[in-house]
Amino acid sequence: MKNHWSFFFLALLIYSCQPEAAPADPDAYPARTPNGINVVVEIPAGTNIKIEYQKNSQRFEADQRDGKDRQIDFLPYPGNYGFIPSTQMDKAAGGDGDPLDVLLLCAALPTGTVVEARPIGSLQLIDEGELDTKVIAIPTDATLQTITPEDFTDFSIHYDGARHIIETWFLYYDGLGTNTFEGWLDESKTLALIAHYEQ
Repeated sequence: MKNHWSFFFLALLIYSCQPEAAPADPDAYPARTPNGINVVVEIPAGTNIKIEYQKNSQRFEADQRDGKDRQIDFLPYPGNYGFIPSTQMDKAAGGDGDPLDVLLLCAALPTGTVVEARPIGSLQLIDEGELDTKVIAIPTDATLQTITPEDFTDFSIHYDGARHIIETWFLYYDGLGTNTFEGWLDESKTLALIAHYEQ
């Protein structure tokens, strides 16, 4: 009988130490946090299956092209790709109608992971006539960081090669001429942009 009680208390202790359950809908998270933004990971770094969160079904599913799972016919994603919840790039203002995209620069994280991150800039593209912004961010958790830029200037000086790789990757990953480069925004303009598109 003593062993049964020991097992019961051990199970109770383990259960009480579990983190609070996340919302069923990742898009229910707020866009901004006390130290940055929330990022929902759709596509882990180093993979090439285009996965998107479907709000209606609340599932992460492979994007379809010609009836097949869409694979990026290029180098794998150079970071964890996802979106900022509770944002939307308004079509009426020239956006694509989707949440703001994010490239989270760190080691691969599983699809569905929600991470607090700090924006360090954003890449501005035109994709099929619509503004397509790619926010570049790093996790606020130092144990997840693989690079440590303080801001866009620091990123441009000390990680200029990474910046060029990211720019080139987004210009060519979906075929030559699909995307047009419009420029970079620094971290302060990126934060203002996020606030503008926050729902």
